[in-house]
Amino acid sequence: MEWLKENLDRIRKPESKPMGRALILSAAALTAGVVLGLVSKWLDNLVYEEAVSWHRILERLDLGNFLSDLPFWLLAALLIAVFSYTAGWAALNVFLFFAGMCVSYHLYTIIFSGFNPQSYMMIWYAITLVSPLLAVFCWYARGEGMIALILDTGIMAVFAVSCFAMGYFYVSMRGPLYLLMYIGAAAVLHRPLRQMLPVLAGGFVLALIASPYWPYL
Repeated sequence: MEWLKENLDRIRKPESKPMGRALILSAAALTAGVVLGLVSKWLDNLVYEEAVSWHRILERLDLGNFLSDLPFWLLAALLIAVFSYTAGWAALNVFLFFAGMCVSYHLYTIIFSGFNPQSYMMIWYAITLVSPLLAVFCWYARGEGMIALILDTGIMAVFAVSCFAMGYFYVSMRGPLYLLMYIGAAAVLHRPLRQMLPVLAGGFVLALIASPYWPYL
């Protein structure tokens, strides 16, 4: 175990911070998940009125459907993970974020929309269960060395295949918000250009290979 810890620390060394500060970040992750889950479902239920200017903006952005898709939540989880103090805290914080989002979204739907989207929510609960492991990978992706670069490439592949409509012979943008999520992920994982270009290129190649199977992964 000591050998494993030494090798993981070479990729990225945990930060030593007061327990109280780490707990505050965990509470903030949980609160953000709860609030964003409520906002997402509220937007789902919102009836747009053409006479209301901010309604028109939301309708054009299609924000309700966008927040029901993966990219926004992937970027939020990536941000929480990489800025956590350790891999363990990253796993806990991302789990709390997704748990808060799922529970608040689910309860809002039952209480205010009058139905139980159980089968749909099972997908998100499954994502919540695996999110701690994925958060650990994301935390180490901000480290140094070849393993970190491989993790970066895999993360950018996930963002590419979820933010763009892709096939073996075409790539098209799904919308401006999706493009912002992809750019945001690249910004979070930023590296010197000589490292970032291979990461982005490799991510696109992996995404093109995975795109026919993405809905079933």
